[in-house]
Amino acid sequence: MVKAIVFDIGGVLVDLDLNRCIRAFREILGFERITELLDASHQKGIYGEMEAGRLRAERFRELILQESRPGCTGADVDRAMAALLTGVPDTSAQAVKNLSARYPLYLLSNNNPISMARTYELFREAGIEPESAFKGQFISWEMKLMKPTQECYREVQRRIGLPPGEILFVDDSRTNVDAALQAGWQARHYVPGTSLQALLADLE
Repeated sequence: MVKAIVFDIGGVLVDLDLNRCIRAFREILGFERITELLDASHQKGIYGEMEAGRLRAERFRELILQESRPGCTGADVDRAMAALLTGVPDTSAQAVKNLSARYPLYLLSNNNPISMARTYELFREAGIEPESAFKGQFISWEMKLMKPTQECYREVQRRIGLPPGEILFVDDSRTNVDAALQAGWQARHYVPGTSLQALLADLE
């Protein structure tokens, strides 16, 4: 029996456009090495270090600006990063609204403080108030733990306070879904571009 639902963010609740982000780094900043850092599921280099909680956002901006055009600012770095996030699909927004009335909902994401600020803006634009819709969030840079490690799932389960079999996890990464199943959770694989409502229709 499902007693709590945990959502990944990017690719599930918020649509991603990797190519748009790559263009933004090059056009806004003149930063050419972005393809060495950016990945659809697990960021690399200093981007990955920030998401793992080992590099502060301020230092990340400084390092990016060192290789950017003169005159660029930290706000330009944030704007380039925000280009990765394109919006909350209507089906995802409706699923959150419907399910939050019946279950405690949580967020579990390999993410960083710069992208999370834009994520909250997109949630609100879609009519989702993060503070009321989600009972808690587990973000890698804050936890200093990342999917798909078993340690990450165990810590999230501990904080939620339910047996693993009563937690349902939704992610667009098959690797992360398989790791959740290994931890004893229930899990469903979401395919970007499909209906989240349809995937979870039996729970609404």
